[in-house]
Amino acid sequence: MAEISLVDVSMRDGNQSLWGATGLNTAQMLQIAGQTDRVGFRAIDFTSSSHMAVAVRYFQNNPWERIRRVASAMPRTPLQFITTGLRFIAWQQADPEFMRLVYRRLQLNGIRRFVMLDPMHDADAVIEAARIVREEGDAEIMGALTFTLSEVHTDQFYADFARKICSGGNIDLVYIKDPGGLMSPERVRTLAPAVKAAIGNRQLEIHAHCTIGYGPLSSLAAADLGFVDAIHVGIGPLGEGSSLPEAGRMVANLRNAGHSVNVDEEALSKVSDYWWRLARAESLPAGTPQPFDSSFLRHQIAGGVMTTTRRQLEELKMGDRFDAVVAETERVRAELGYPIMVTPFPQMVMSQALFNVIGERRYAQVSDQVLRYVMGKFGHPTSPINPAVEAAILDRPRAREIEVEPMFPEYGDLRRKFGASMPDEEFLLRAVMPVDQVDAMLSAGRSRATYSPEAAPLLQLLRQLAAKPAARNIVVERPGLRIALNGGAHVV
Repeated sequence: MAEISLVDVSMRDGNQSLWGATGLNTAQMLQIAGQTDRVGFRAIDFTSSSHMAVAVRYFQNNPWERIRRVASAMPRTPLQFITTGLRFIAWQQADPEFMRLVYRRLQLNGIRRFVMLDPMHDADAVIEAARIVREEGDAEIMGALTFTLSEVHTDQFYADFARKICSGGNIDLVYIKDPGGLMSPERVRTLAPAVKAAIGNRQLEIHAHCTIGYGPLSSLAAADLGFVDAIHVGIGPLGEGSSLPEAGRMVANLRNAGHSVNVDEEALSKVSDYWWRLARAESLPAGTPQPFDSSFLRHQIAGGVMTTTRRQLEELKMGDRFDAVVAETERVRAELGYPIMVTPFPQMVMSQALFNVIGERRYAQVSDQVLRYVMGKFGHPTSPINPAVEAAILDRPRAREIEVEPMFPEYGDLRRKFGASMPDEEFLLRAVMPVDQVDAMLSAGRSRATYSPEAAPLLQLLRQLAAKPAARNIVVERPGLRIALNGGAHVV
């Protein structure tokens, strides 16, 4: 049987899937980084440009500093950055020279592995982005095959895409990425061999979410085939649910099936214990095994999007139309060329279905995001858009306004705007984020290096007391810990 490596997704994809990408700050990651480094993971799925924006917006944490400090604390395990090619935080495709600087700074700060993902499976876009990454450093580059179910996303489609992106010469390995948890064990048994035949001696990894219970079964099936070299997992409360298979359980299942998994189980147990203590202290939900729901294979709508849409209908006194909206979602997705149902496309498709059901006629109301999608501003759809639907969507004044909206500025223009002397990392954030958010991050200074789950409830209490004018000179002490509230400000 095969030797299988593990890739830990807890800090990025687990946090995003279960905690809305806002569950973890720099101190919380740093606290467990050293212990995580001792587990023996193949890599850590660590961040993305969206997660970098969250660090600034919600925590006033400098995302460049976060990468540097965690990379320093984890010298043995590569930190991974997932990117949709030539985009950084903003939705528009950026100037290639701007992205060249992004990829250079990421590698200089400690990113040693990149995932190149194009949601439209535009092979030329992946090849170009991978070329720039390679020219700006020596990180490992992995091509993503983003799995979905449709008439066009066949085994041959994925094999052809994998073959083409590898032909560019800069893709070191490939992974099958199933963000919707749609890939059954039966489909793995045909897809993995087809992809492996297309990529030759390059390694193949599998990233299968657990949304309807397939993730662990499909990952194990892929291991049994002997075609995959690594399985992506979440640790403790950051596994299962809409996240990836739980690491400890996956190790046990792989070994029971006769596979070798080279991880330090004692270190893994300590990491799991930390995430469980943090989840309880911060009242964050834990992932749980999901029941199989065959309807998801048709509509492919994530639970959060469905919940929001149901609430909107209830508020409009149209709760009885929910099933009609779900059915319309399948129709809209087909008409729009089968976009993969991962952010922002599920929200886009289901919102359009809602408009079609409650409006006077189909496509009478269209969001700006759908207009941009049809105009190709998110890339070229995998399958052609229905011509009649495309004409109906574009036949409105708003389409002409969006058509002429400014593109992402050229790198030289941005440098002149912000000044040639501005440090690269500050410049990259200011170019794509609101000025007040970047100012607040810089004013906050260096992030704390320590975090204690046990102290979290006390800190929350002190924050509440600090907001009360009458609260003065309060001290909380216990062995090894002293927290003081002096004059309305707390000191740890």
